[in-house]
Amino acid sequence: MSTASIAEANQPFPAHPFSKNPLRTRDDVVAACASFLDPLEAGFSPGRALVRVGGTGTRFDETAAQIEGFARPLWGLAPLLAGDSAYKNTNLFVQGLISGTDPNGSEFWGNMSDLDQRMVESCPIGFTLAVAGKDFWDPLTPQQKDNVAAWIGSMNDKEMPNTNWLWFRVFANLGLKANNAPYSHERIEKDMDHLDTFHRGDGWSNDGPEGYTQMDYYSGSFAIQYLQLLYARLAESFDPKRCEEYKRRAKSYALDFIHYQDSNGHSIPFGRSLTYRFATIAFWSAFAYASVEPPAPLTWGIVKGLFVRNLRWWSKQHHIFQPNGMLNIGYTYPNYYLAENYNSPGSPYWCMLSFACLALPADHPFWTATEEPHPFTLKSSPLPDIKYLKHPKHIMVHKNSHTYLLSSGQSCHYPLKATQSKYGHFAYSASFGYSVPTGSYTLEQFVPESALAFSDDGGEIWKLRREVEDAQFFERDGVQGLYSVMRPWKDVEVRTWLVPPVEGWGSWHVRLHRVVAGRDVQTAEGGFAILGTRKKDGRMLGQFEEETKEGTMVGEDGAVVVSKAGASGVADLAPRDVNGGRKGGICNVDANSNLMEPRTLLPTTYADLKAGSTTWFVTAVFAVPAEREGWESCWREEWENRPKLEKWTQDLMDAQ
Repeated sequence: MSTASIAEANQPFPAHPFSKNPLRTRDDVVAACASFLDPLEAGFSPGRALVRVGGTGTRFDETAAQIEGFARPLWGLAPLLAGDSAYKNTNLFVQGLISGTDPNGSEFWGNMSDLDQRMVESCPIGFTLAVAGKDFWDPLTPQQKDNVAAWIGSMNDKEMPNTNWLWFRVFANLGLKANNAPYSHERIEKDMDHLDTFHRGDGWSNDGPEGYTQMDYYSGSFAIQYLQLLYARLAESFDPKRCEEYKRRAKSYALDFIHYQDSNGHSIPFGRSLTYRFATIAFWSAFAYASVEPPAPLTWGIVKGLFVRNLRWWSKQHHIFQPNGMLNIGYTYPNYYLAENYNSPGSPYWCMLSFACLALPADHPFWTATEEPHPFTLKSSPLPDIKYLKHPKHIMVHKNSHTYLLSSGQSCHYPLKATQSKYGHFAYSASFGYSVPTGSYTLEQFVPESALAFSDDGGEIWKLRREVEDAQFFERDGVQGLYSVMRPWKDVEVRTWLVPPVEGWGSWHVRLHRVVAGRDVQTAEGGFAILGTRKKDGRMLGQFEEETKEGTMVGEDGAVVVSKAGASGVADLAPRDVNGGRKGGICNVDANSNLMEPRTLLPTTYADLKAGSTTWFVTAVFAVPAEREGWESCWREEWENRPKLEKWTQDLMDAQ
């Protein structure tokens, strides 16, 4: 065994029960849910109203942070109980609800104010009351019931963000309605009518009103589609028309959303809040909970497979847990560069959304169906290997066992941390993840992964794509792609065309950039960041070695990195007389910048541009993940077989 393997196998605490769970049957999923709940026992306050998961801070108060630790696990506990399973520590959560809503108690959560984080946590509490009232409502005294109703009701006249948050008030009121407690039906109707204005078509909803361009996992698994599906089951008796519409939307969305999952189960990392981890798959759990009939070519076996394979993928990520078994903030390992300013230590438990399917009985077709593979793995897949999604402005690609997307036009409507990385990158990969900046000094900290970066101060500060203009699909000579414009400064314009693989390109995709520079600038453009360590000893890769078949290769016009994770490269296809020739290199980006691997290298191309110049970059991006069978024997030939420039490419450059 290599020293690298020994170091990786050496762990400071025993494996979490989730890491040893086969995750194939309903009983396995019940056990998985319980394994996430068990470690929380140590974090309960004396009155059980608060759960402390860690010591870091967030933009809201510590009490609200510990309410998250209490409330978010209910997303799993409530359906577990609704499905007639039992959990040993349910009484702790019931007592916590009583203590937290007692205005005369020492652990009162406090009434809600405008834009209060407590509104978010009222959503899992409302859902719990709606589906597990026998455990959380029936045992309460009349006074305790009044306290719960008063606490939840304190949000009905408060200001809320004009986003998915409005769903949280709906579910708070649904929980009261389900138990014949005082609630605001008028508030439900007004919020629902407004939330429906977020719908853009084909099942896609924006996370906010018209003018926002944010369609990430909040549009599906984290909030909007997810809660629409829960509503579709809970509100059938009094809002049947809307419930049927939500089921119809879910069918349309499902045929798009399946393209975000790769054949191993992992969802393409994209957007914010990814510390919620396997909440990215929660849509399929809610789809089953609402008993929406899968649209052809999907089946219950396919839906079940998408769900359990995602859990199994996460079960192999051993560093998502603290030593005490609680989740940490991060993605596949602890990472605060990734975190949003609203991520408290309890925030990751939004992942418990994925357990909604536990409310289904064991004889539901979701559970009785035989797990089927992702259609991508079939010799003749019923799904297209490239799909153009007009609403999120994504091109979904599955080629040569690599699942990724090309993106233009998305952004967050407020100054989110690392927003240029979470929404502005050209591509996002299920195999390689994305990278976030670790600081604000030098390229290595800004990390130009799947991005074109600019500096006008000698390389100290760099600008990457954050917001774009005129994002749209284009077609030329039968080739489709994405077009957009960005302006890192008012006097620098960058027009970009993203082109997915066409026949003969193999594992490449292409980006064209027309850069009009009104000032002197340095540029750097990266491909996918990839694990950058050697198999034998875990040290950083050096130059490529034929003996070990790993390392870095730098040529005149590009560079490639080969490691046990696969191969990642980037090359400039433009004639040297067009842009003066970009140079290839390896950017030794900061540790812990990538979501999936803490130590990565980034193949990069570099060029300096003069004020007054107009320059074309034709960037070919190469990626072969290790998931592809036989990749080690074919990557070299594919790397050397660069894409041939299409005629329309030259015509475009001539016309511009």
